[in-house]
Amino acid sequence: MIQIEDKIVSRDILEVQFVCDYEACRGICCVEGDSGAPLEHAEAITMRRLLPQVKPLLSADALEVIHSKGISYIDASGDEVTQLVNGRDCVFTTYDEEGRCLCAFEKIYREGKSTFPKPISCHLYPIRVHKYKYSTALNYDHWEICRPACALGKKLGIPVYKALKEPLIRAFGEEFFHQLEEAELLLSEMPR
Repeated sequence: MIQIEDKIVSRDILEVQFVCDYEACRGICCVEGDSGAPLEHAEAITMRRLLPQVKPLLSADALEVIHSKGISYIDASGDEVTQLVNGRDCVFTTYDEEGRCLCAFEKIYREGKSTFPKPISCHLYPIRVHKYKYSTALNYDHWEICRPACALGKKLGIPVYKALKEPLIRAFGEEFFHQLEEAELLLSEMPR
């Protein structure tokens, strides 16, 4: 573990090589898992505000879940997470003509219709953030469905944090990202 200001960062984030391979995984992280995407309170408010824009993209089943239960719930860990359709798909999952998954918020963001790309927990994946009273932990979440991403990262020689530069800066700022770069350099100079 490495400490940067009040953040405790797993060395895996600097050492494990990972580049999301969307063509291989087809966005399955929007579908697999034991609960919905973790949300920050402000994100849930933004998502409710943008709901009219994404509704036309959502499935009938997703719309029914949102109508009857809302966009989120509190999971067993006490976190606010997105609702699921049939205990599987995030309610904001869309599918293209080839069956690939994409977040409805990311779709309207890419089309220039919104400044909200998607929940930060999704944007940062495979980094999981846990906030504590006096610190924030950033851990690498190893998930078997991301094996193609690890293979691509290894082929390209790109560690997790570099692949996630944009969301890391979005979440923690440019200075934090530069400190991660410095930490990687220092680690590379240390004997194993």
